[in-house]
Amino acid sequence: MKYEITNETHPTTPYLKRIRALKDFSDVKKGELGGFIESEENLCHEGDCWVFGDAWVSGNAEVSGDAKVSDNAQIYGNAQIYGNAVVPDNAVVSDNAQIYGNAVVSGDTKVSGRAKVFGNAWVYGNVRVYGDAEVCERAR
Repeated sequence: MKYEITNETHPTTPYLKRIRALKDFSDVKKGELGGFIESEENLCHEGDCWVFGDAWVSGNAEVSGDAKVSDNAQIYGNAQIYGNAVVPDNAVVSDNAQIYGNAVVSGDTKVSGRAKVFGNAWVYGNVRVYGDAEVCERAR
């Protein structure tokens, strides 16, 4: 086990609880508070994946591998964030969207539907990626 779910609830969404690291890994130190999750199904105990800051993950969404979700990002629905993917800022990933590889989805970007962002792609700013869209390789 690399984290525990605390009793601290999200200020506007009480079914989300803050996490606390139980050991050192990657750039996370034992005792450090993380973001918010709905259940242990949302954040894998393996790898260096983590939810930082006030970011949150809920529903059937999952963060795994070495992926990082931070700041005020929101991951929900059946979304999957994995590999070395990074989702910071105010980004929202929902529905059945997948962010993986070394992809970065940042800013006020929203990724939804069955969209995929992967490879070394970087989607930033105020962008919408949805439906069956794929952003991949070195796309910016």
